[in-house]
Amino acid sequence: MAVVRIPDQDKTLTSFEEARDFLKSINIDYEIWRAERPIAEGATDSEILDVYSAEIDKLKQEGGYATADIINIVPETPNLDTMLNKFNKEHAHDEDEIRFCIEGSGVFHIHPANGPIVSIEVGAGDLIRVPRGTHHWFDLCETRRIKCIRLFQDTAGWTPLYTGTGAEQGYMPVCMGPAFIAPKLQNV
Repeated sequence: MAVVRIPDQDKTLTSFEEARDFLKSINIDYEIWRAERPIAEGATDSEILDVYSAEIDKLKQEGGYATADIINIVPETPNLDTMLNKFNKEHAHDEDEIRFCIEGSGVFHIHPANGPIVSIEVGAGDLIRVPRGTHHWFDLCETRRIKCIRLFQDTAGWTPLYTGTGAEQGYMPVCMGPAFIAPKLQNV
């Protein structure tokens, strides 16, 4: 289950209903998906997509998404830091960013137009939709691994459009797990 933190308000939301309702108030969709059948150890991307095909098809119909794939990031991923540096600066996209976490964890920082920055630590079972044009950035958690299903309306829309605000400065580059309460660093 996602952990939602609002650092400027020293607030942490840990129940599904509380997190979902708060995220809805800032236009972020959040769901929990459970596999209807087990995913075998070492399952291929195609097999994983098949397990979640009903949920994926429903999202495709509702949001006009054309494709779904899987991204699997591990510490050994070639050029991992270069890849992560593309997404750990505040940006937006020309289309929705949909991620369903199968394993591992990461943190989305959302910067609503009229509110404080919010961090959403996602793990296995969490689905998040960040609408097009929403300012945000993403970091991996301390294990530096995440496997997600991604949905796209057009893969060209996935290109980050950087804001250049520097809003990401002063926030923890990685999440620290549910026991960590204050993901914002103090400016020195």
